[in-house]
Amino acid sequence: MEWTLELVVVPITDIDRAKDFYANRCGFTVDHDSAMGEGVRVIQLTPPGSRCSIAIGTGIPPMPGRGEMAPGSLQGLQLCVLDIRAAHKDLADRGVEVGPIHHLGADGWAEGYREADWSSFFHFTDPDGNGWYVQEAPTSLAQRQPF
Repeated sequence: MEWTLELVVVPITDIDRAKDFYANRCGFTVDHDSAMGEGVRVIQLTPPGSRCSIAIGTGIPPMPGRGEMAPGSLQGLQLCVLDIRAAHKDLADRGVEVGPIHHLGADGWAEGYREADWSSFFHFTDPDGNGWYVQEAPTSLAQRQPF
């Protein structure tokens, strides 16, 4: 049996601001923007090349047995790219505040790019403070999409 991660709910305060950030600044595709009744709206967005999407919304009650997540409380979401320097420049050029590129080596974290499989990262946050990491995947994965 295969288990695939298809959707991550991202807690936000302002749905239009979040939609603008993810669609226009991050380049995610808006899959749908649906009003499901008075005060209930859900937007699904997908990063380019990904099978997994994010959902943002308003007026959606929490699932039974699950409390609500506070806006900005989701941390550690991770996107993978084949060229971290190009991804860093693209987001910065789109107006996203991105942190510097860091790499992980035998001595821990160091600033700057290092050519080694899976070792280079940078960080950014959405307008509510939800935290994302971008990691460079080995170029050998270019033939295998999604990674």
